[in-house]
Amino acid sequence: MSPGSTSRGACKRCYAETFAERWRGIPGHPYEQGFDLRLWPDRLQMPLAWKKPRMIFVNSMSDLFHENVPLTFIQRVFSTMERASWHTFQILTKRSARLAELAPDLHWPPNVWMGVSIETAKYLWRADDLRKVPAAVRFLSLEPLLGPLKDLDLSGIHWVIVGGESGPGARPIEAAWVRDIRKQCCQ
Repeated sequence: MSPGSTSRGACKRCYAETFAERWRGIPGHPYEQGFDLRLWPDRLQMPLAWKKPRMIFVNSMSDLFHENVPLTFIQRVFSTMERASWHTFQILTKRSARLAELAPDLHWPPNVWMGVSIETAKYLWRADDLRKVPAAVRFLSLEPLLGPLKDLDLSGIHWVIVGGESGPGARPIEAAWVRDIRKQCCQ
């Protein structure tokens, strides 16, 4: 799978879009279509050929739960992950409502970790959607963290990642926000 459009808000300095658009129009380049959605069904067999166990981030440049990715394709991705049981697969989405909606139609093997991004308190509801998913490991990616998350509910969450924004014009992260999240994780 390749990228799809993002909502602007917290993604207004999206590294993936910036990178992909750099290659738009270059014939034969994987990002010839820029950040437009593109499925890569031929790549679904790749993890089966890797014999040494790996931690695989399924979509660093995309969102598997994008509204234009067909359920049948998502099911094929999950089938591959189940068959490649010696690997651990991490999936991250901002589209938690679609994730929660489709979760019952997916088989969740223990080697699939599911996460949602939360950048500001405005998106805390994404953690509620994640808790509805029967993944063996549920995680939050609080990056880029753009504000405090005082009311973060960590029940049912196994792992939390925190990071700031990078690149030109990056908005600042405050140490107090990170310390508060660490404190919540330790409770």
